[in-house]
Amino acid sequence: MTEFTLSTPDNRAIVIGAGLGGLSAAMRLGAKGYAVTVLDKLDRTGGRGSSITQDGHRFDLGPTIVTVPDVFEKLWAECGLDFHKDVDLRPLEPFYEVRWPDGSKFRASSDDDKMLAEVARLSPSDVPGFKRFLKDAEARYVVGFEGMVAKPMNRLWETFKVLPIFAKLRADRSIYGLAAARVKDERLRMALSFHPLFIGGDPMHVTSIYALVAHLEKTFGVHYAMGGVQAIADAMAAVVRAQGGVIRQNTIADEIIVENGTAKSVRLDDGSEIHAPLIVSNADAGHTYNRLLRNHTKRRWTPKKLARKRWSMGLYVWYFGTKGTADKWQDVGHHTIINGPRYKGLLRDIFIKGKLSDDMSLYIHRPSLTDDTVAPKGDDTFYVLSPVPHIGWDDSVDWVKEEPIYRAKVAAEVEKVVPGFQDHISTETVFTPETFRDRYLSPHGCGFSLEPRILQSAWFRPHNVSEEARGLFLVGAGTHPGAGLPGVVSSAEVLGKLVPDMPQKDQDIRLAAE
Repeated sequence: MTEFTLSTPDNRAIVIGAGLGGLSAAMRLGAKGYAVTVLDKLDRTGGRGSSITQDGHRFDLGPTIVTVPDVFEKLWAECGLDFHKDVDLRPLEPFYEVRWPDGSKFRASSDDDKMLAEVARLSPSDVPGFKRFLKDAEARYVVGFEGMVAKPMNRLWETFKVLPIFAKLRADRSIYGLAAARVKDERLRMALSFHPLFIGGDPMHVTSIYALVAHLEKTFGVHYAMGGVQAIADAMAAVVRAQGGVIRQNTIADEIIVENGTAKSVRLDDGSEIHAPLIVSNADAGHTYNRLLRNHTKRRWTPKKLARKRWSMGLYVWYFGTKGTADKWQDVGHHTIINGPRYKGLLRDIFIKGKLSDDMSLYIHRPSLTDDTVAPKGDDTFYVLSPVPHIGWDDSVDWVKEEPIYRAKVAAEVEKVVPGFQDHISTETVFTPETFRDRYLSPHGCGFSLEPRILQSAWFRPHNVSEEARGLFLVGAGTHPGAGLPGVVSSAEVLGKLVPDMPQKDQDIRLAAE
């Protein structure tokens, strides 16, 4: 099924944004015979998966976990290549460790016996419920991932077809509600339900279909790419260039020009225009419709409609390097999740009240345990992430004023896990929701675009083929299937099903990419 008819031999295509979704789109279009030009405002490819290097430390700015290598393997195979020849992916064991204020811990693993032992250690009576949860996760994986993720959902009928089985699986129940129905221990309820936070969803409100993540971890494992996700982005960019594509960094797309209902060109911030009959936006869907199409009347994604949507939370991220600490803090692994004293209350403050709380839960990333390229020899590289409200609430946080205060609060919590770390800091930088707004042009400074609630997913999410202009397509976190590496890479797989091959892709007739 394609949603785009070729009416010209012109094989040019423009991709706005060199995030993982945009690069995936460029690779698939290149494999189909299109001459692709990628435009990106940053100086490195990768978008939110890019990195910065500072004083010998490489800080991977966004995603750190690869859970479904299969989506990359399929992408490379579509281009006639082998992903594992270009990217060194390392499985992690254990996946991560979750800690609570009472000193208890939970280590997630690929080993079934180890997982059951972890549950039994925390709450022996919950072992049967945990096993039921794993079966729940597998059933939801079959429907939600295998059945929907890489499938176009721009026709309402495609969503209606899955409603009966969604009803059977109680998709109306939240992921936390499902966990609470299976286990009684609040720590385990958290450990089984927190995963949607990594794609911007409130576990108290996103659908229980997201239990499928537990099955993804069990089936595919949790991996780290040597060189970080930046290495994946760089490998993708190399494929695009090898296909004849052009990637223009430090280039800002200011407007998509539409004539007679058809997207015709992209105007840059310097006033110049690039023309192509096919335009793909990897910019946030909100930015695409509110800014890039600002002079085009929208039928569905109007500013008012977007303003009524629920958006994902913001992120406070503290990146820092420490001197001479490679042999310290032996109990702090590659991925550690630190819970504050509240789970439900903190989520309510972040997602419902828009309030910056004094307490917090943190994710600590220590890639230097696995990858010695992230720090000078003997040193460590960390990032500490705290979910916070996005910008745009009636009483939004003034981050210029609040940042040093909040950093001190974060430091006090990190000290409990990494004692004395502040004495070793050699370099640091901080991202707030305002950074996400300015660096990534993210509406409300959100970390993950629209929140993945059930009525903001599938057909209800901005479609991969735009309803607002012919020849315009969307990929990335703000469109179907959603945020996270598997989601944004799969959005380009959907694109590949909507756009036809160039009729003469096997002949050397390409027009030169502008």
